Amino acid sequence: MTKDTKQFSFPYLLLTVTFVVCLIVANLTEIKTVDLGWFTITAGVIVFPISYIINDCVVEVYGFARARLMIWIGFFMSLAVALMLQVAILLPGSADWTSESQMSMINIYGAVPRIMVASFTAFLAGSMINAWVMSKMKQRHPKGTAALGYRAILSTVWGEGADSLIFFPIAFGGVLPVSTIISLIITQTLLKTLYEVMILPVTLRVIAFFKKIELINS
Repeated sequence: MTKDTKQFSFPYLLLTVTFVVCLIVANLTEIKTVDLGWFTITAGVIVFPISYIINDCVVEVYGFARARLMIWIGFFMSLAVALMLQVAILLPGSADWTSESQMSMINIYGAVPRIMVASFTAFLAGSMINAWVMSKMKQRHPKGTAALGYRAILSTVWGEGADSLIFFPIAFGGVLPVSTIISLIITQTLLKTLYEVMILPVTLRVIAFFKKIELINS
């Protein structure tokens, strides 16, 4: 049983704000590719998995409806950032703002709209699938730490898989070789899932903590 959660609690708002910040930072850093041994990843991988961990926590503690609301908030806030960046690019610069500075800004943030479109599509699909799988598995296997860990990992596999499969062809198609895009899809899914497995003890503690302060015993 849970207490009445019609009103938004501070813990839920804190998780939502953190989720949105992680999403925006990931989108801004996703334009950079990084060689990791035999693999190629994007810089966004350092922060984006945190959003999936928060997603799992919100589904487990507050339910699918609240997770879906958080995802939509993240979507619209990311869209607002993308639009404001483009407005900033279009604004006339001051006398001290050189053409080199303008080109640097365009080179960095000019690619953001494409990244954002790819991210929006992939994010909505991946996050919704992650939350839906987590929710459905909880209905079938509601109790036990092992069941919770299994739900968190498997939902991440589905969510991250869908996210990567959608994001990279849209974001880098025609820019990077097909082989690199395929490598990115595979490695990002595997690395983010491995990240989830490694951080699972922390995820379980976070979920237990939020259930405790929200007086949830299921």
